[in-house]
Amino acid sequence: MSDQHLKSQRREKRTGKLPSEGSHLVRSKDTAGRTKDSISTVSYLDELAHHDDARMVITMENTYQLGPYKRIPIPAVTEILKDVLTNYLQEEKYEVEWSQKMTKTICEVIRARVKELMIPRYKIVVLVHIGQLTGQSMQVSSRCLWDASNDTVASYSFKNSSLFGLATVYAVYFE
Repeated sequence: MSDQHLKSQRREKRTGKLPSEGSHLVRSKDTAGRTKDSISTVSYLDELAHHDDARMVITMENTYQLGPYKRIPIPAVTEILKDVLTNYLQEEKYEVEWSQKMTKTICEVIRARVKELMIPRYKIVVLVHIGQLTGQSMQVSSRCLWDASNDTVASYSFKNSSLFGLATVYAVYFE
């Protein structure tokens, strides 16, 4: 390799740009007809304080804990589902655009209320379905990798004169 190429690599190393492991040296033509080297680079940050993302990544050390100290209380979660669906859907009429927005809102509210129970080491997944009542039937199924001794699910369905709502919360233990 040429001295100029090695100098540019050293400069990139000092500024925080390193060639990625999968990078290939590629020759491409520029507008003057000369060939130039291009190397794909990966940037990195030295300190987390310089990161713009507002959410900090929480790393948990291994506790060698095989099961949860406290389990998700299914009756409390079912009560949350009943309360939220009843409050948000009781007086409403079915509209397509409204139901799309309301599904997201209800999911966020349910997730926040379940998180307030402060049960550690559980990942919470919330699914909400809202549909129009026109005499049809609906079947909902799901599949996942499941540990029956630690993971759990709670569900509640609501119906009024024009719509139905179905909310499901999956609580998956994070080892």
